Amino acid sequence: MHTISADEAQQAATQLALLARDSGLTSLTLAGKHLVPVVQGGMGVGVSAGGLAGAVAACGAVGTISSVDLRRHHPDLMAQTAHLEGAQAKAAINAANLEALGREIARARAVAGGRGLVAVNVMRAVSEYENYVRHSLACGVDAVVVGAGLPLDLPELAKDHPNTALIPILSDARGVQLVVRKWEKKGRLPDAVVIEHPRLAGGHLGAAKVADLGDRRFDFDVVLPEVLAFFRAAGIEGRIPLIAAGGVSSLQDIRQLQSLGASAVQLGTAFAVTRECDAHPEFKRILASARPEDIVNFTSVAGLPARAVRTPWLDKYLRLEPRLQKHAHVKSHCNMWFDCLAQCGLRDGKGTWGQFCIDKSLGHAMEGHTDKGLFFRGAGTLPFGSQIRPVEDLMRWLLGGVMPAGATEAAA
Repeated sequence: MHTISADEAQQAATQLALLARDSGLTSLTLAGKHLVPVVQGGMGVGVSAGGLAGAVAACGAVGTISSVDLRRHHPDLMAQTAHLEGAQAKAAINAANLEALGREIARARAVAGGRGLVAVNVMRAVSEYENYVRHSLACGVDAVVVGAGLPLDLPELAKDHPNTALIPILSDARGVQLVVRKWEKKGRLPDAVVIEHPRLAGGHLGAAKVADLGDRRFDFDVVLPEVLAFFRAAGIEGRIPLIAAGGVSSLQDIRQLQSLGASAVQLGTAFAVTRECDAHPEFKRILASARPEDIVNFTSVAGLPARAVRTPWLDKYLRLEPRLQKHAHVKSHCNMWFDCLAQCGLRDGKGTWGQFCIDKSLGHAMEGHTDKGLFFRGAGTLPFGSQIRPVEDLMRWLLGGVMPAGATEAAA
């Protein structure tokens, strides 16, 4: 595998910035840097770790590490904790995951070489949310991104880190208004806001229930103007960039969203199928080969709508789900012993939520176990069809409409 020099990496990042400019795209200004207007979304468990996040940041964009259960990428940490059960397990596993998070941040920063930004995504719904945020900040990450819940306490957690960008993920104008007003009272504004479309994005989705995914209020041509109107009325126009997430696959999509007022776009699945993605090749194959009819919406064990590939495992689970929910009951302990979620449908006996171990299922997927993994995926088409190509190829396509040699047929 060819390793490029620092000079070659800088030259590639410069070329991408010029490509974006020549395409008529405006840059994203965040944390004091001018970036190309692309953000790689956080994907757990372990799908977007330091390798992918660093590669994206090296291109002059925002690369994002997903904070959940990163010990899976570190054999020494897994050897110390995988066998643990009982009262001692939780503290040891959580400590191992914080150690792994620090390692992945350092890895991403080394790969990025000072270019772009390295962010960490923390789900508000995880039990170790506060510790993940504090550790990310202490490790010097450039930005903290929070979804799967309202991060109303994030300004307080980050009060000693005024230069770290704080970015909530929200899906409608009401959510943005609530967060901005609460944060203003704490003396801070979001440094950007990701507006994620629940009907188009992958993984956990920002709607109350599956039936709400198609609600018109989530459409970008509705929510972006509404949020911008709120910013004007609140006297903060031009101070908070909006990052549109969901269904983006081309330069034309970015141009359209920037015309609606977005400063940048966020993509997940398209980066999940790149060579630099930290997941197993079989994980990438499952996502890249999925057809529109293979994508299914369901309720996660976190109580949120979710979107994934309908594999035999998920198909079987969905057939059994009504029976499992009917017999849901409080368990004596978490399947994995470390309570990854603050509230869990399986552990807490919530009869309308999912009834499976999400950490175990996502971990199996990341490791390429197609027979028992849960493969989160967005609803859109992929630029290069079923091909697995480098991050730089994807960036050149998004920023300049440049199709790499051999990929034209796949994208057609």
